[in-house]
Amino acid sequence: MKKHLHKFETTLWLLIKAALYVSVLMIFIKVLGRESVGLTRLSRTLGITVSTFLIVGMLFLSVYGRYDIGRRKSKPIIYSLTLTVLCTDVITYLQLMIMKTNIPNIWAFRFQSLGLLFIAMILQILVIVIFTYAGNGLFFKIHKPEKCCVITSSQKSLNEIAFAISKYKKQYEICEVLDYRSGNDKIKKAVRNAQSVFLYDVPAKVRTEVLRLSYKYKVNVYFNPEIEDVMEWNAKQYVLDDVYLLNKNVKALTMEQRIMKRLLDISLSLLLGILSAPFWIGGMLAVKLYDGGPVIFKQERATIHGRRFEVYKLRTMKQNVENYSVKENDDRITPPGKILRRTRIDELPQLYNVLKGDMTFVGPRPEMIKNVEEYTEALPEFQYRLRMKAGLTGYAQITGKYNTTPKDKLLMDMMYIEQFSIWRDIQLIFQTAIVLLKTDSTEAFNKNKYQCPYKFKKADED
Repeated sequence: MKKHLHKFETTLWLLIKAALYVSVLMIFIKVLGRESVGLTRLSRTLGITVSTFLIVGMLFLSVYGRYDIGRRKSKPIIYSLTLTVLCTDVITYLQLMIMKTNIPNIWAFRFQSLGLLFIAMILQILVIVIFTYAGNGLFFKIHKPEKCCVITSSQKSLNEIAFAISKYKKQYEICEVLDYRSGNDKIKKAVRNAQSVFLYDVPAKVRTEVLRLSYKYKVNVYFNPEIEDVMEWNAKQYVLDDVYLLNKNVKALTMEQRIMKRLLDISLSLLLGILSAPFWIGGMLAVKLYDGGPVIFKQERATIHGRRFEVYKLRTMKQNVENYSVKENDDRITPPGKILRRTRIDELPQLYNVLKGDMTFVGPRPEMIKNVEEYTEALPEFQYRLRMKAGLTGYAQITGKYNTTPKDKLLMDMMYIEQFSIWRDIQLIFQTAIVLLKTDSTEAFNKNKYQCPYKFKKADED
């Protein structure tokens, strides 16, 4: 049975995806059709509504992520598809209400069928949950975990990559761990016998050789990038006479880009400041009522070109405590502070920083001055993050966590800086909603986090 499924697997997943997308569309049409006659028959209303739903849905799928079964866990897929469907429903609903505004029957725009819209959303989320868990269940019935070889340089590096792999036990199984200095013959044999190879913290020369072996033996390979890789990814093809080259122009934002980004910052900070007023006012009351202390916490941070400014946050810690990065089970955090940090409400006062021009809406998060100095001393390239104004949200905040390593934060921020566009900023603003749903996005620092059962054996110990 599995053999036959493997042959037609691409077609199988295509049909399942189509069934999911058609199901959520039909739920919207059928439920809203109870009070919109135009949706119950072939009509202009039905045609425009279906077209809007499909176009807007595809747009938000590109923002939040698709039904990528087997690649991601079920919850992240559910979050992505739920946000996609909710945004699509709202926009399609507004378009439908606009079409229902016609003289002489209806003279003004009105919100109708809100109860039906809510019912449609609930049913769509239920369908998404069923399809996601069933899809991942079927995928891992067909596919066993890939036999993996990890090639790295130390126990510390092994702990880090093994910890990440361990969160995907259904996808990967570590079967061999090698020191990159083990020699060509050993590495060649390990690559040939594996289904996937993880390269982590190894020199570029070794990585190049393993990549070639992986290509030769048709083995999947995963490796952590360096700064040079980020530059290469964003290079453009260039043919000089008959010589094929990659061209990477390292430039600051253009005047037009700076103007557009600033206009986006001002409009969003004003709009979201007004819409979020109940949340930050409620947060301020919670802080004040708990211990009567100041509600706003100010701290010096670094932004573009190392310029310093005071960032504003709702106070989440006790008064007069030492200031350093949050640790796991940190007793400095107050009970209201735990809720404010988890929901990110404590960050809302930074909308004022954005309005003032100290920060931008999307960009590298401003680090504490102490952290910047420590990270830059250990990793001089960390200062590259300061090529762009500090942001309220960013790629590193959406993809990473509070305790993501400095190097990984740097790489994520460099990817954003090198791929900057206004459209990319808009995508990241929408994707920020996913951060509120992730339970581990505010995960604190824990020195025991990366302990793993695998032991690294140096090549000279064989």
